[in-house]
Amino acid sequence: MLEIKGLEASIGDKQILRGIDLVVPSGEVHAVMGPNGAGKSTLGYVLSGRAGYEATAGLATFNGADLLDIEPEERAALGLFLAFQYPVELPGVGNANFLRTALNALRRARGEAEMDAPGFLKLARAEMKRLSMPDDMLKRNVNVGFSGGEKKRNEVLQMAILRPKLAILDETDSGLDIDALRIVADGVNALRGPDFSALVITHYQRLLEYIVPDRVHVLVSGRIIRSGGPELALELEANGYAGMVADAA
Repeated sequence: MLEIKGLEASIGDKQILRGIDLVVPSGEVHAVMGPNGAGKSTLGYVLSGRAGYEATAGLATFNGADLLDIEPEERAALGLFLAFQYPVELPGVGNANFLRTALNALRRARGEAEMDAPGFLKLARAEMKRLSMPDDMLKRNVNVGFSGGEKKRNEVLQMAILRPKLAILDETDSGLDIDALRIVADGVNALRGPDFSALVITHYQRLLEYIVPDRVHVLVSGRIIRSGGPELALELEANGYAGMVADAA
């Protein structure tokens, strides 16, 4: 599924990633944890192709394709999805139109027939019901006037409709109360299966109580300093990062 070898990346003249090695097999959910400024979000941005984040060394392949050599829309067509920490507002762009346009763009890129409006609305309403989202959110502009929790649910709705093969969740738990956190986690867990993988980027173990990872990786100063099972997140929750950073120095 996802294989990263010796990945280095910079923002302008500042190096952020300093040699990332990581493999996420098909059907597995991996968590990336670390303190502020460790490079967690940068990793997600480099993999998704965000402008300004430049890979300077190493490899990143997704289902055999060289991610670093193709455009962001091509990565999306392959099945890669990035859920943002801070979803942007799109004034004047209706949520339903945005979602259907995104879905049909992917379907065209894959040689599939586009979905008509009635078919899309049936799909969207079913997913919204599962995520406890009111129907009127489809009529609103994308994220405009949404609460923090509504924005994150809208990201998960996008993921549920687009059905990616690899989802990168960039601190999706940020700013969520416990009820919203559970709903978002349920949306992610509903996609779990042999053809879906996820890279969950988070500071805290709380989210991982609901989205239980197969592996946990600790990212500090642009490097993965330790990997382990779900118990590693509990260790971090109990002891913090300081001791682990000192041991890796």
